Amino acid sequence: MAANFRERWSIWKSRKLEDTELEAELQAMQSDEKQMEDCFYKDLEFGTGGLRGVIGAGTNRMNIYTVAKASQGYSNYLNASLAAPSVAIAYDSRIKSDRFAKAAAEVFAANGIRVHIFSELMPTPALSFAVRNLECSGGIVITASHNPAKYNGYKVYGADGCQITTEAAKAILTEIGKVDIFSDVRRMAFEEGLRRGIISYIGEKTVDAYIDAVSSQSLCSEMIDKNVSIVYTPLNGTGLKCVTRCLEKNGFTNISVVPEQKRPDGNFPTCPYPNPEIREALELGLREAQKLGSDLLLATDPDCDRVGIAVRSGEDYILLSGNEVGLLLLDYICKRRIALNHMPQRPVLLKTVVTIDMAKRIAADYGVEVIDVLTGFKFIGEQIGLLERQGETDRFILGFEESYGYLTGSYVRDKDGVNASLMICEMFAYYRSRGLSLPEVLDSLYKKYGYCLTTQHSYLFEGAAGFKRMQEIMGKLREQRQDKWLGHRVLAVSDFKDSVTRFEDGRLETINLPKSNVLKYAMEGDLTLVVRPSGTEPKIKVYFSVSAESRAAAEELEQRLAHEVEAWMQ
Repeated sequence: MAANFRERWSIWKSRKLEDTELEAELQAMQSDEKQMEDCFYKDLEFGTGGLRGVIGAGTNRMNIYTVAKASQGYSNYLNASLAAPSVAIAYDSRIKSDRFAKAAAEVFAANGIRVHIFSELMPTPALSFAVRNLECSGGIVITASHNPAKYNGYKVYGADGCQITTEAAKAILTEIGKVDIFSDVRRMAFEEGLRRGIISYIGEKTVDAYIDAVSSQSLCSEMIDKNVSIVYTPLNGTGLKCVTRCLEKNGFTNISVVPEQKRPDGNFPTCPYPNPEIREALELGLREAQKLGSDLLLATDPDCDRVGIAVRSGEDYILLSGNEVGLLLLDYICKRRIALNHMPQRPVLLKTVVTIDMAKRIAADYGVEVIDVLTGFKFIGEQIGLLERQGETDRFILGFEESYGYLTGSYVRDKDGVNASLMICEMFAYYRSRGLSLPEVLDSLYKKYGYCLTTQHSYLFEGAAGFKRMQEIMGKLREQRQDKWLGHRVLAVSDFKDSVTRFEDGRLETINLPKSNVLKYAMEGDLTLVVRPSGTEPKIKVYFSVSAESRAAAEELEQRLAHEVEAWMQ
């Protein structure tokens, strides 16, 4: 291994690279072997979500060469399966996203694959829509979602507009593994591809169709006052055009955009961690809302597939979690569909295993079936695809995950921040017309169904040593098989790596889910704990779900449980 990373560096150093910034980085590594090792000790991992990593030189970094290599492998996969494949490409505001998108297009074109690429940055859900709308064989979007500025990524989609399946990812990875990063990659100059017609820009007609599809999800058939004072921030990402256009099309015109975060900027100068899950990312939006006295704050992440919100409460603003917004949307959608006589037979809610289980109690009240899937919205997209093959897409009424991802229609197969923004504004206006705030509605749900607190904690493990430590922690959890957490007896352990659930009396129950490196503990007192390494970041994520008689009691219990888990991981 030691010799391997040095040899890889030497090969790269000997090349004349078209990106001169990479040459400077390679030169600097000559006196920094630790950095050299981190950049070259492995290939950037291609998983079910594609690639994601730090931008820079090396096989373990995002650069035009790792992007081109992945695109060559994906091209080989498509050409082996289809006679005349085509792909759609989108990209976000991140550093070098447009350059990576064009590099990928050049590889696809050189391999005879028809390319449809957006002429400007677009939300990730718009890519999912374009794949289906243009009848493409697949697609990619260059994005690292909500990661800090030093990251970028490469997400791969299938012909169904959903992120690729585990099986497809394995097949593409096999093809990528056969490709030498320099000698086996074919590229055609982007401008040549345009001249020859093998590369073309996606026109406004497709964007119009996407906005129309989102608008079709509206449940506001009755007259309500839509003069909601909204502050919106795209967090220097892709959401500005589509979110504001969709809201205005549907009657929400009183919109103010946070000036410092309005324009695309991959450095995210006012928001180092552009994640709408955290308060720091919303600080400028909250300041703007306070100044204007606005009713509602919306914040979409850089690729606009997730949205966070804050609502005014007196002189202050309350941030609602992804789980809380999901519960509110579920109740609102059910209520409105019934009122409009639009509730389908055998309606379905799709959610991930780490998403609040209280949703099941609400769903049961409305006669809605709940299907749990693995973490990642792609698994919700797959379930929508299964419904489509059975001619039952109308059964799908909502998909959501705790990490602020929502979708209310089958027109795309990914979470959609444009759709979520519209539905949240609509829900807000609907309840306001009845003299109710969203926190008041949420409190009524807690009173009816019981209080439940869900939280997520992330633990960073960077570099080669960090990767090794994450594997050790997951191995230790499986070997030791904890029978108690914080004195609460473990009733069941679900190990999704083995696709089985182990109960304490030794019985085994098969789980009808793909294998994944996830452990879920169910404990006495309606406590659950889920541990999983992130598939896109060097982190272990731990999810806690705590039921108690009050919020204060739940918060105190959650803090003690989190402290014990953190101490165990040291």
